[in-house]
Amino acid sequence: MREQTCIIIGGGYAGLNAAHAMSSSMKGMKDSSLHIFLIDQQAHHLRKVLLFKPAATDSAITVPWSDVLPSRVTFIQGSVTSIGANKQVVYEGRDGQLHRISYDFLIVALGSTIRKPAEEQGGIALTHEHAALQIQQQWRSNMQKAAGIQDQLERKRLMSVAVVGAGISGIETSAELAYAMRMEAIELGLAANDVRVSLINAQERLFTEGPLKVAAKLEAALNELGVAVIHHSRASHVRDGMLHFVGRDPLPVGVCIWTLGLQPNPVLRSLGLPVTDDGKVIVDASYRVPGFPGVYSIGDCAHIVDPKNGSPDRMTCKEAIPQANRLAKIIAADIAHRPAPLHQSYMELFCIGLGPERGLVWCRQWGIDFVLTGKLGWKIRKFTWDSASLIK
Repeated sequence: MREQTCIIIGGGYAGLNAAHAMSSSMKGMKDSSLHIFLIDQQAHHLRKVLLFKPAATDSAITVPWSDVLPSRVTFIQGSVTSIGANKQVVYEGRDGQLHRISYDFLIVALGSTIRKPAEEQGGIALTHEHAALQIQQQWRSNMQKAAGIQDQLERKRLMSVAVVGAGISGIETSAELAYAMRMEAIELGLAANDVRVSLINAQERLFTEGPLKVAAKLEAALNELGVAVIHHSRASHVRDGMLHFVGRDPLPVGVCIWTLGLQPNPVLRSLGLPVTDDGKVIVDASYRVPGFPGVYSIGDCAHIVDPKNGSPDRMTCKEAIPQANRLAKIIAADIAHRPAPLHQSYMELFCIGLGPERGLVWCRQWGIDFVLTGKLGWKIRKFTWDSASLIK
């Protein structure tokens, strides 16, 4: 029995699902013993799509690796610094020293990072757990101050939040905050209707990925929660309690939160792999990295294109899961020297959380739009969150 080693770099949604898929696929393989390692700099799996939760409430969004990794996968805490030409990965371990580990198969799943505004723009970017907790601490402190002052204008400013960036992350953040802040206002004896959450959208409408009627339904649901969407507005900076824009009057705010979307992990550019202009790893239709035998890449960090229609996959966890499952079959085919599966696009499907037990789901099948809202929409959204992190 030949022993082989598979190393997975990155424990986000793509890496975690790849670890499970590889572990499962190798159970039925004969004449091969595969050792699987997952390398990640975090001591736990971070449920990144739920970052808005601790910004609004006391929510845990990390999971111990022992709870989500298969028993046959060995976890290594460290940061990969380079990929050697001799099929070795170099990483910096917890001890601060460089270590080398050889591989037969390498899966690069370093994912994405959240875009940050320039430091001089002020506010708080929702980029990590610490930032989320900082946001919650600031708006709660502002609400307590508001309960003790008579100045109506200042009280309303303290009870206001602006979320800059109206993608799914911005929508979910604004909805969760609107609900939490209104509940806090009631507890403090303040008028819940004085809570103002503004969602700043640079586009003409929300949800440009879907049809106009779904965008209108989404905005109506946000309005009902107390979120005011300000379209076609580009925020420039926040200073002295005022959010400034390009070409329009400033807006008084107590907290400004930036949710500016995703970018491929910048570490990718330093690993020596071929990347696109925007920093994604170039792969073929079976996720192989050209010029690097045994190296594959999936998830947010990979430029994956449907060979049939030329459409690139989006940077969402719903794409990462089928990619991971397909990759395990590809590697099994490569081991057996038989034709490997090719990438296929995922269906057009979007799930959006709209505060506690409310959500919206849109998918298009057979040219028909299907929309689910309310509690059922939330249940489906929660299922997508949990399934991405393999939580039952």
